[in-house]
Amino acid sequence: MNMPEKHGRLIVLTGPTAVGKGTVEAALLHKHPEIWVSVSATTRDPRPGEQNGVNYWFMPEDEFLRRKAAGEFLETAVVHGMAHYGTPLKPVEEHLASNTPTILEIDLQGARRVKERARELGLDVVYVFIAPPSFDELKRRLVGRGTETPEQQAKRLETAKVELAAEPEFDVTIVNNEVDQAAKELWDVIAEEYGLN
Repeated sequence: MNMPEKHGRLIVLTGPTAVGKGTVEAALLHKHPEIWVSVSATTRDPRPGEQNGVNYWFMPEDEFLRRKAAGEFLETAVVHGMAHYGTPLKPVEEHLASNTPTILEIDLQGARRVKERARELGLDVVYVFIAPPSFDELKRRLVGRGTETPEQQAKRLETAKVELAAEPEFDVTIVNNEVDQAAKELWDVIAEEYGLN
């Protein structure tokens, strides 16, 4: 009897604002370009320099809603009460079927929605939480970015407290104390799941 070929599991990456998820992911991709990172769809307009299919899949709202109704997204959300965002399901399934290491970087709410939908779809998922060394260090990084007003920083830090409290919901926690080390730990998780050791 032939055993079904083992497919890798989807790696869902979450963590609080300013923890450095994108930085860790970039360091990982620099060393392991064979990893595929899911590209989200959105109904918002492209920002200067953004490319369709690279940064996001940009689409009109009516197309997005039609695809959502047809079950073509792994998860969707409305952000800031305006634009729709979603993870196209088909590319995720195709990459998993070809045993390509597949990452979905998403916020806490999105990860929870993936958890619900993955059960329906029979998708195998590993949930990875990127954590800061401490809340004070997270605050230092957020303020150090200089990209938000003090009011926005305060709001993001309140959200971060909620996100940090959700850490026990995840399969693996990686503390982003040092980017290259965190990227190595993330690779170790992926390599184990995909039999790449």
